[in-house]
Amino acid sequence: MTIAAAREVLKTTFGYESFRPGQEQVVATLLEGGHALAVMPTGAGKSLCFQIPALIRDGLTIVVSPLVALMEDQVAALRLAGVAAEAINSSRSYEDNADSWRRAAAGTAPLLYMAPERLMTERMLTALSRLPVNLIAIDEAHCISRWGPAFRPEYEALSQLKDRFPGVPIAALTATADGSTQEDIASQLFAGRGRVFVSSFDRPNIHMTVEMRRSWKQQLLTYVQARADQSGIVYCLSRKKTEEAAAYLSDHGIDALPYHAGMDKARRAAHQDQFMTRPNVIMVATIAFGMGIDKPDVRFVYHTDLPGNMEAYYQELGRAGRDGAPAEAFMLYGFDDIRMRRMFIDQEDSESDHKRREHKRLDTLIAFCESPTCRRQVLLAYFGERTEPCGNCDICLNPPDLADGSEVAGMLLAAVRETGQMFGQAHLIDILRGGDTEKIRNARHNTLAVHGVGKDIDRNEWRSIVRQMVASGYLRLDIKGFGGLSLTEAGAALAEGRGEFRYRRDTVRGAARPASKKPAAALADLDETEAHLFNALKEVRLDLARQQGVPPYVIFPDKALADMAKKKPATQAEFAEVHGVGAAKLRKFGDIFLAAIAGEGGS
Repeated sequence: MTIAAAREVLKTTFGYESFRPGQEQVVATLLEGGHALAVMPTGAGKSLCFQIPALIRDGLTIVVSPLVALMEDQVAALRLAGVAAEAINSSRSYEDNADSWRRAAAGTAPLLYMAPERLMTERMLTALSRLPVNLIAIDEAHCISRWGPAFRPEYEALSQLKDRFPGVPIAALTATADGSTQEDIASQLFAGRGRVFVSSFDRPNIHMTVEMRRSWKQQLLTYVQARADQSGIVYCLSRKKTEEAAAYLSDHGIDALPYHAGMDKARRAAHQDQFMTRPNVIMVATIAFGMGIDKPDVRFVYHTDLPGNMEAYYQELGRAGRDGAPAEAFMLYGFDDIRMRRMFIDQEDSESDHKRREHKRLDTLIAFCESPTCRRQVLLAYFGERTEPCGNCDICLNPPDLADGSEVAGMLLAAVRETGQMFGQAHLIDILRGGDTEKIRNARHNTLAVHGVGKDIDRNEWRSIVRQMVASGYLRLDIKGFGGLSLTEAGAALAEGRGEFRYRRDTVRGAARPASKKPAAALADLDETEAHLFNALKEVRLDLARQQGVPPYVIFPDKALADMAKKKPATQAEFAEVHGVGAAKLRKFGDIFLAAIAGEGGS
């Protein structure tokens, strides 16, 4: 089982010439029988990391997936690629599930998809123990971690798999996991005995903007009307607001559909199907919509409210621009958001340690909103990645007015250092404002030189200064512990007078910029004739998708259609060289697309 065999499967089955960055190392580890955690951004091709080893290793691969819709889409895509994949889930009849089980047990289907709660029953585990299980893949693996913000109790039992199937490699895949969450996933799923692969979290094609909320309906309408020819997702905090926003957009001629957990299941499914198959539909949703949604041409994600934390924001904005073409992430936030998010955390039925971590995670997102520096730098720094200013966010393109913060930064850094770099924001601000709390007296912090030096600065402004210094990389926030602040290398230099700190006193931003008029990545290199052919091929693809009952991208992605438009293949052999055309799709769709190309004047 060599990587050469994996490259052959990549080409013949999936129609790709080479692996994307990060994929090959994960595939090689699994082929060698090792465990692997792959943290890769949305759209980076996580699924191929386990699908290719599944087709090379003898036996059965179990794929754990949290959502029926995601499961069904992946199975449909694999079948169109000529892979006999099966799924057992609650949306299928007993007879269909029984047929899928028989095919998997007989060895005619190399991949079997299941939800975690169905897999982790004693009956299913016992039945699987009699089969040659060769690989276990766990999608959305961050759901297993109590350190993370998206913990799902049904995932907890998956930690038993390493003992129930000793010697079977486990692949854990996620788009969203900070350092502590990565450690926890690796510990639970393979006791730390595996390799962790972290690809860049950067999505450079996504332009990020954050704006203070003024009149949210009008702000939303103005934004969406400027993008009337695009598909997008609008996230709202509540079900009521979701319905209200969808109705408001619809009343103004926008094709907008609501989606939330309180809706009838059939209506929800119908709305999702329309969003996936029709062009220029806006889905207005709570976070009930999103995990596993694989629509490549979502051009924007708009948050009418502050998300729960940085990981949630990253995961939600990642639903835009999966095709690599220019896309946008736009967020409104206000002080009411912060209050509501604090209340949600405090009302959670969870341990105090978990609540404390969630408050600190929220702090980092607020710091992102108030950042005086490049948003991409702040976002990537949260995940431990450093980068240059992106030139593709609101801060880079329209820098805010900044106040000289050297003096206030010096006060804060001195307070952090003089108290031992272990206390949190509230205590440090109390010291700077000359507070007389019991904690200050007991620690004798009222004797420090910095006690009271910042009493003329409002407490809220101090909080914003702290968040901006965290966002700018001068202070480090201990999320895993008790929220203590410590100096970074840059902070230590600033404390010694090397460097400067400038901060935003007013976080209200201007109006949203107009939609980007850059052509989609797939269209960027096409001339007028090729673009006409591309659009004709999209119509052919849409008809096929409706016949097959799958989203259009499952037939072929836009990149494949653009490649067809450029190459204009006239024979089966030439069609086989098109990006994304594997052997099965060549047989199923080759003649149809070749006829369409010839009919449009292709040569």
